[in-house]
Amino acid sequence: MKLNAFQKTAITTVAATIFLILIGSLVRAAGAGLGCPDWPKCFGMWIPPTSLAELPSQFDASQFNVYNTWIEYVNRLVGVLIGLLITITFVLSFKYRKTKPGVFYSSAAALVLVLFQGWLGGVVVKTGLHAGMITAHMVVAMIIMITLLYGVFEATSDHLKIKVGEEFRSRLLTAGWVLLVISMIQLVLGTQVREGIDAIKNAAEVAPRGNWLEMVGTIFPVHRSFSWVVMGVGAWVYFLVRKYEATGPVRSLGLINVALVLMQVLIGIGLYYLDMPRVLQVLHLVGMAFMICAQFLLIMVLRKDQKVISE
Repeated sequence: MKLNAFQKTAITTVAATIFLILIGSLVRAAGAGLGCPDWPKCFGMWIPPTSLAELPSQFDASQFNVYNTWIEYVNRLVGVLIGLLITITFVLSFKYRKTKPGVFYSSAAALVLVLFQGWLGGVVVKTGLHAGMITAHMVVAMIIMITLLYGVFEATSDHLKIKVGEEFRSRLLTAGWVLLVISMIQLVLGTQVREGIDAIKNAAEVAPRGNWLEMVGTIFPVHRSFSWVVMGVGAWVYFLVRKYEATGPVRSLGLINVALVLMQVLIGIGLYYLDMPRVLQVLHLVGMAFMICAQFLLIMVLRKDQKVISE
């Protein structure tokens, strides 16, 4: 399949967005959210300092940690790059205005959302990592990702040829939507757990790392218990794929979704019993991004089949 300029750029943008989520997870795991205490500059500079000797006099030296500063700075640079890629994607989407308006409108929506996300990132920094703002920032990142994914799929779906029975399609589509919705709810719950951990680790007296999850409060047991709901719907997807003996992209995406759900649960168990190693924190968040992508793709594939049937 030969891709045109829009398709190549849009796919690159989706990949870059997932990479930004990876960088963002590194920022959170390292506690580098305030590595740059101001916005849009970093310590009053467009290129941040690399040593205390370069730190402007108006900033407190205790605020500066070269590793945290540059982790956060790279996070911002990748965000700017994605903004440029989304702008290019939007410009290239004009060719689809009449033939595939969904591609054009999703690209326009992604552009608006990334501008909003940039503003929201500034608010997060200026409010000192306010809890609600962090959750909103993560949710918007996921929405940008699936908005771009929708545009990519619509622009390339002509190359996809599948056919499944209507009963199977209908049931699996329902399961896919339920899985996506509860995964987004679980994402919000997980982000709130992370906000609670940030408050604990930034306290005057830091408790042992192994106690953090128990100290978060009721939100952690809710998040942990809700994982059973996610697993239950994942089992539903697996049951449907096996019962109807799915083949091709539908089978592959169905099983990938089930595998990603199991992986997320296992990583969550590891976080609890292994005293929250940073590498698992990163994998947990990035795994959630891949999981939501896979769920949305499954839905898009099944909706594509529905259109074929209706025609």
